[in-house]
Amino acid sequence: MSTTMKPFPLTVALFTIAVLPTQAQLLVQRFEPVRFSEVTITDQFWKPKMDKVATATLNACIVQTEDKTGRIRNFEKVARKLNGATDNITHEGIYYDDSDVYKALEAMAYSLKNHPDAAIEQKADAWIDKIAAAQLPDGYLNTYYTLTGLDNRWTDMEKHEDYCAGHLMEAAVAYYNTTGKRKLLDVAIRLADHIDSTFRVPNRHWVSGHQEIELALMRLYHQTNQDRYLKLADWFLQQRGHGYGKGKIWDQWKDPKYCQDDVPVKDQKEITGHAVRAMYQYTGAADVAAATNDPGYLGAMTNVWEDVVYRNMYLTGGIGSSGQNEGFSTDFDLPNASAYCETCASVGMVFWNQRMNLLTGESKYIDVLERSLYNGALDGLSLSGDRFFYGNPLSSVGNNARSEWFGTACCPSNIARLVASLGDYVYGHSEQGIWVNLFVASNTTIPMGKTSVPLQVETNYPWEGDVKITVDPARKVAYALHVRIPGWAENVPVPGKLYRFTDTDAAKPEVRLNGKPVRYQTEKGYVVLDRTWQKGDVVEVKLPMPVRQVAARPDVKADKDRIALQRGPLVYCVEGADNEGRAWNMLVPANATFTTKPYQVLNEAVVAIQANVTVVEPASDGLSVQIKPKTIKAIPYYTWANRGKSPMQVWLPSRIKEVKITD
Repeated sequence: MSTTMKPFPLTVALFTIAVLPTQAQLLVQRFEPVRFSEVTITDQFWKPKMDKVATATLNACIVQTEDKTGRIRNFEKVARKLNGATDNITHEGIYYDDSDVYKALEAMAYSLKNHPDAAIEQKADAWIDKIAAAQLPDGYLNTYYTLTGLDNRWTDMEKHEDYCAGHLMEAAVAYYNTTGKRKLLDVAIRLADHIDSTFRVPNRHWVSGHQEIELALMRLYHQTNQDRYLKLADWFLQQRGHGYGKGKIWDQWKDPKYCQDDVPVKDQKEITGHAVRAMYQYTGAADVAAATNDPGYLGAMTNVWEDVVYRNMYLTGGIGSSGQNEGFSTDFDLPNASAYCETCASVGMVFWNQRMNLLTGESKYIDVLERSLYNGALDGLSLSGDRFFYGNPLSSVGNNARSEWFGTACCPSNIARLVASLGDYVYGHSEQGIWVNLFVASNTTIPMGKTSVPLQVETNYPWEGDVKITVDPARKVAYALHVRIPGWAENVPVPGKLYRFTDTDAAKPEVRLNGKPVRYQTEKGYVVLDRTWQKGDVVEVKLPMPVRQVAARPDVKADKDRIALQRGPLVYCVEGADNEGRAWNMLVPANATFTTKPYQVLNEAVVAIQANVTVVEPASDGLSVQIKPKTIKAIPYYTWANRGKSPMQVWLPSRIKEVKITD
């Protein structure tokens, strides 16, 4: 990674909230998310996808977990072994497969709120019974070591024992919040207590080979209010960067940066190593920072976040350019065809950026979250809901196809739980205010003091930019309503200067209150309307959605002399399926024009871009080429590769030397 031009540490002054503040006053969590269980999604874009996850995606997860792989059988075998059986008790699959069961359970929990289904709940309860039966008396729960030899448990930091435990904790909290059933939550508590007694209490050094438990412990802490889980999450973070990491993964990579273990977390300044591990680590660190008022974590995360977004993020919000380490290489190394961009890494970007937004109140984190959500993460899920991408490249010669499953199957259940839990990311609240972060048609009720404030969002986003927010308190109540104005609507495609719009004269957003224009200024990227609200008050936001051309900074050599198309939060691509089988012979001239039109990609109603460009084709003599005008069609990036293999490009040439006559 480059060591020049690194961002300066965040100054203490940014967090001063009183004269001569104590250290504990330097950092505050500005607001809390409104939980998914308190939000009803009615959105025309997201509700069908959530329904698809609740049916097709969960069915795929269940079939693969129960019938086609041994994930559930492993739990059954453990229970039989604990009851004295000795026949056929070998472990099936990979040592981290338990985690996929837990992520699928978490997705079930969210889906049961969005899409109640007695059969899914019955299936979840049956799985939970099997999981509980596999827990040892001391709280330990891991099918791999219980079936292959408990003498070896907690001996190899890479074997994902704590990673699997973390996903169990997340599933347990989600299932309890949806159903009120606490059997899995009690299992998670016993496992967390076992881990705490094994490591933190005796201060037995342990560095998680695959971070996850840190953020999971924080969810358990917020659910139970048990301080030991906060302390344990902090303890895990503090283990890193001191040379304690041991095991196969450290021996294999010969570089602790792979696991973000080269320096202590609070001293980290650059993004390194495995992308998913990094995202989970920094999500947990943000949670701990919010609970402990420790500015060290936030300073480090701010530096690392800027290194990601300013130098190492794709336009789609995807991260991790290298398949070799499933993560980061060097600054500005962002190849398109070989882009790894693991679906799980984009899911992790959603997690981390939400925590940073809650912690700081800055909307730039939601700008990045939205980019990853609508593009890099959503691309991992097929339109049918039962096919998946593990990696998400930004160009293809037609050799990429979605899969029904993977040997390492983290991505299907991960994108399932993200889509199903969308309600977690829409709203925020504090004692003084309400935040509208994502423009998703939905409704919720948020308490402001002793007054409940029903709130409804109506919109056809991301296809249209009109958003209507209706507040309906039973009596007048004073609070500040914060409505995010996306960076892309203010001519800033992403924070920093990694990407820019080639035009800067787009129309500005409009805000109205009860039908009258509001002259507004943004605070941390939000329009803030601080007033006394009454029943029936309406805020309307109009976000212009022209087609925008995006250019990358010169350091990104893969995108030199190329442009990409964006409309609203969506990144577009050109796919051969819409363009006579071609995607690489197109040239975007300086005078290119763009229009939009409704379009169908299989069963998905989208807004497509029609671009008047030029194409380069072989001449009839076979010896030369001809350049001629042509109207091509671009579709939202998340919809590509749903109609079979086909060439595709996000970044289109603006100079003829980059054009390929044949795909």
